[in-house]
Amino acid sequence: MTLRIPFDNSYATLPEQMFARVRPVPVAEPALIAFNTGLAADLGIDGVDDPRLAPLFSGNILPDGAEPIAQLYAGHQFGQFNPQLGDGRAHLLGEVLGRDGTRRDIQLKGSGPTPYSRRGDGRAWLGPVLREYLLSEAMHALGVPTTRALAAVRTGEPVIRETTLPGAVLTRVAQSHIRVGTFQVFAARGQIDLLQALFDHAVARHAPGAKDPQAFLQTVIDRQAALVAQWLSLGFIHGVMNTDNCAISGETIDYGPCAFMDQYDPETVFSSIDRHGRYGYAAQADIIVWNMAQLATALLQLMPDPEAALPGFQKQIEAMGDVIRAEWLARFAMKIGISAPRAEDAALIGDLLALMQASHADFTNTFRALVDGNPRDQFLDRAGFDQWATRWHKRLEAETHDPQALMARVNPVIIPRNHRVEQMIAAAVAGDDAPFHRMLAALQRPYDHGPDSAELARPPAEGERVKATFCGT
Repeated sequence: MTLRIPFDNSYATLPEQMFARVRPVPVAEPALIAFNTGLAADLGIDGVDDPRLAPLFSGNILPDGAEPIAQLYAGHQFGQFNPQLGDGRAHLLGEVLGRDGTRRDIQLKGSGPTPYSRRGDGRAWLGPVLREYLLSEAMHALGVPTTRALAAVRTGEPVIRETTLPGAVLTRVAQSHIRVGTFQVFAARGQIDLLQALFDHAVARHAPGAKDPQAFLQTVIDRQAALVAQWLSLGFIHGVMNTDNCAISGETIDYGPCAFMDQYDPETVFSSIDRHGRYGYAAQADIIVWNMAQLATALLQLMPDPEAALPGFQKQIEAMGDVIRAEWLARFAMKIGISAPRAEDAALIGDLLALMQASHADFTNTFRALVDGNPRDQFLDRAGFDQWATRWHKRLEAETHDPQALMARVNPVIIPRNHRVEQMIAAAVAGDDAPFHRMLAALQRPYDHGPDSAELARPPAEGERVKATFCGT
């Protein structure tokens, strides 16, 4: 059966200054690595047995109804404003209305140069493609709002980075690819008509109840606060929270130098280019407030009297820290079995985290041990843990639900551990995709004990530790 994607494109109807119409560049020998049939069904895509899946999702063949564009945006990168970025190696094929009624983008990533490539080759190598496929699907299974992976295809062409590497193309699905940086580019240029057109589109798509820029800003703030709190509760470090990597939809986007912590340390930084820890684990809560301040600065230009509106916008930004703290408390309280947290529970959680840090305890395994038994074994200071556990059990006496069931739902057995991801990529580069498929299958059920979970849950040995992750561009 011929593949059919029910495109219903809207971004491509916006003013042409907001994007570039450009086709993907064909590749030499497309070969399918993975195709997400479950996601395809959700999107209403038919004909997934089409033998042309590889050329279709490498950009060699355009599906009917596609209107490929590269989106324009700007962004603060490590605090420095770059006035023009844009999709330098990605092509938005179009949008679909899924079976659930949600509009989503389908985008090729690594599909060739665009007018925004900035002298880049527009390609991606195999490692980052498989990392994003695996990580995004794992995050979805963990219940985290995220972009999704529809397909991964080898190109049969080399990509030159520090060395010669195999090329690949990822097909990414998102509620949209509108970023904070998308608003910034038109605000910085003073193109208020384009800024207004973007705002109207974003409101209709992501916040239909928002009546003005302040209401829209609050919707985005609330989503980002909830998202970052969820990252923190899983030990996830995005690694490159530039404003061009901050999606208005509240989805996790751009899995570059991301990683999950093994040993708990709030100062953990993995990204090789984050030399000052701007996007480290604990810093993420502050950085998302900073990013929302940049969005507020852009949206302020849409107000009839920006000077009069400024105090209201500032109040929203200043209040965001409290929103994040409330989300953090709710998430971490569930991790220790508390369904309705009180203010004083923050101290109980904080004391556990301090014990974990002092013991170099594994973040994921320690919280899961509270479910499966023997949490004491995770700690060097076992007497200290025993004292904490006495307080914990006393607190749980006030709960009317089953704390164990609650903890089992929010504390995963397995995560995509960095050393396993790196081993998977090395195997794939050597031509063996089995570790990728094995990990992908296991990570679809992260809260269950499966046949591979014991091995995949094992923290890295000393020689396996991943101390730095890389952007992959």
